[in-house]
Parts: sequence; structure tokens; C-alpha cells
Amino acid sequence: MNSRERIIANIEHKETDIIPVDFGSTRSSGISAIGYINLKQYLGIHKGSARVYDVVQQLARVEDEILDKFCVDALDVGIVYDEEENWYDFTLPSGYVVQFPGWFKPTKDEEDNVCAFSKDKTMIAKMNKNSFYFSQTCYPYLDGLPENYDNLDEALDEVQWSAIPASPWDQGNINTEDFWRDLRARVSKLRETSDKALLLDCGCSLFETGTYLRRFDNFLMDLYLSPREVEKFFDVLVDRYLNLLDKVCKWLGDVVDIVRFSDDLGMSEAPFMSPEVYQKLLKPRHAALWQYVKKHSNMYVFLHCCGSIYKLLPDLIEAGIDIINPVQISANDMEPQKLKKEFGKDVTFWGGGCDPRILSSVSPKEVRDHVRQQIEIFARDGGFVFNQVHNILPEVPPENIIAMFEAMQEFCK
Repeated sequence: MNSRERIIANIEHKETDIIPVDFGSTRSSGISAIGYINLKQYLGIHKGSARVYDVVQQLARVEDEILDKFCVDALDVGIVYDEEENWYDFTLPSGYVVQFPGWFKPTKDEEDNVCAFSKDKTMIAKMNKNSFYFSQTCYPYLDGLPENYDNLDEALDEVQWSAIPASPWDQGNINTEDFWRDLRARVSKLRETSDKALLLDCGCSLFETGTYLRRFDNFLMDLYLSPREVEKFFDVLVDRYLNLLDKVCKWLGDVVDIVRFSDDLGMSEAPFMSPEVYQKLLKPRHAALWQYVKKHSNMYVFLHCCGSIYKLLPDLIEAGIDIINPVQISANDMEPQKLKKEFGKDVTFWGGGCDPRILSSVSPKEVRDHVRQQIEIFARDGGFVFNQVHNILPEVPPENIIAMFEAMQEFCK
């Protein structure tokens, strides 16, 4: 099997010759720029650079040499715009030199914090000098959901997650003439020259977008105190996303393998809302998005959803997901054995291969033992793509990253 066949077979719950691996094909399965620089230095790789393709989370694009070393089976189609001239060097407050996309031009304030601004010069995000990622600083609907959404575009331009997107949706690409035709040509070429599974990140979050605009505390209260206003807001978003998905399916539905959605619905102890609230406010609208993809393309539906979501998984599966990520095994009710037993025939687990707390704090031998244990549980009968739980953070020792992937490779021998 080649990489694409291996991943698709697992999504269809078939055991494969070896277990497929991901490292960096999504914004929740990669590595921080600082962690990436440290890994390359440990491996003795001095060429190339740390290109921060996800500016908010400060994630680095994983280069071919490391993809090959760790036998990675999936790619983010955003790489089709990674031309050399689109990047420039930027020195982080930590002293690390990375590369930022050319369209992103933050400034440093007098205290060496890195600040990002909207088109109208509103500060929308800040990376404090002692931090490793940007934090949101502007909440356009802080005072309440509006009566109408005529200004939604302007509001989203002041939210870091939408105003500072990752490729191919960034300002350097999507504002160009004939964007969709160009994107299809580039992705088609990538498909012809690579046998890896291709993923497209569409986001299309509903709950998360509410928290970005209203702030987390306010929007959580809205779910219970103002459900009709929330439904109206979600319906506006669904219409907006269906328009995007119509173009995605038309132009990319036969050349991209997997489309990634994102909506974090859980905290460590439980979901942010009861199953009943999810079923009323979110499930029918998620289903409208995910079923549209299934009806109008060949793509599988990937949902990134952090936290304790065990109680919501039956509804998420019924609404149409094929893949769940990052499989936060340390959260309440998210024990691997339980997940595999109850949902292993219905959904593919993309992640869960290594707990980030273990990856960052124990010896390489303990990492290997933990990884082998996770694979034993998740890999039976297919439905598993190996990946650590969420992105690798700056403090993770490089030797533990290597031990994680080596344990995966040793398991498959």
C-alpha cells in the first residue's frame, strides 16, 4: 500500500500492512516552531528553516527530510503555496529565528511583545515576550450578539483566528484573481507527485466562532440564556460555510482526500454543554455541513474537537464525522479502551498515540512503552492514524519526539 491507500483503508476500518502516521498535516497534529528548531538541531539538520505557517499557534511546516524520516503518510495541501519568496526571517522574543509568511507583518512594542493588527489598526493579537503563541485581544461582539450580521465580515477581520489564517486561506493567496482555479491546479499537481493523503483545513467552526466573537464566558452563558439568538447566529454561519464548501467541493472534491473541520466542544472534565443543548443548537447545523461534503465530494470528514467529548461522540458520529482528532486520552471519560470498544467501528481515531504530558516529562524509554500501549489498543481492526495528542510544544525534549516515532516504527516491524 502507498500512504494514501493506507490512510483511506484505515478510515474504512480495514487493517493495513503498517499503521499510518501523521506529523504536521493539520493545525492540531504538528509541532511548535521552537520545538521544531530544537528537533532539527538534535538531528543535525542545518539546512532549511522553521516556517511558521500557523502564526497564531506558532506551528512550523514539517520539511520533507523529517517527513521521510518519520514515514509520514499525510500532507496539508497548504504547502502548495510555500514558495521561497513568500517568507521572511523574524526573530522571536526568545531569540529563535523563524520565518513568517510575507503577508503577515507584526510589530514589537517597547517591551518586546509581538503585536498583530487588523486592517483598521486595531490590535487583535499579542504574543507576550515570555509566551510561545499569540493570544486574542479583541472580541468584536463583547457586548452581545447583534440584531443582524451585516457587519460579520468586519467583525471577523478583528478576530485573530480568521484574520490570521493558515495557507491556503491567508491574505497572500485568497485575495488573488482566479484563486480557486489556481488552487486546484496546484493541488492536482501535488496529488500527481505525492502518494500521501491530502488534507484541506476548512475550519467552519460554529461554537468556537461564537467564543471568538463574544469571548468564552459570555458565549457559554448565551447557549443557555439566549438560545434563539444563538441559533440565529449559527444559521448565519452555516449559510456562510455552505457557500465556502460549495466551492471546495466543486474545485477540490475529487483531488483532496480529507476535509478538516474544527469545533472544540470539551474541557478536561466534560463537554462545555449538555448533550441536549448540543442536539438542539449544534447537531443539525454540523450535520448540514458535514453531509454536504459527503453528498458533493469524495472527501472524508475530519473533526478536530478537544477535551472530554465522550458524551457527544454518538451525536457527532450520527451527524457525519468519519475521523476524530486529537483524541485527548487524558480527559475524563476518554480512556482509550473505552473509546475503541464503543466507537471503534464507527469513527477513525486520528491521534491518541502519545499523551503530551508523558511526551514532555518522562524518559525516552517510558515514551516508547506508553506509545506501544496506545497502539495496541487503537490499531486493532483499523480505524487509527498514529499521531500524538495535539501539537508538540516547545519544551518537549527532541529525544522524546524521536522515541515516539521510533516506537511506532518498531511496532510495525
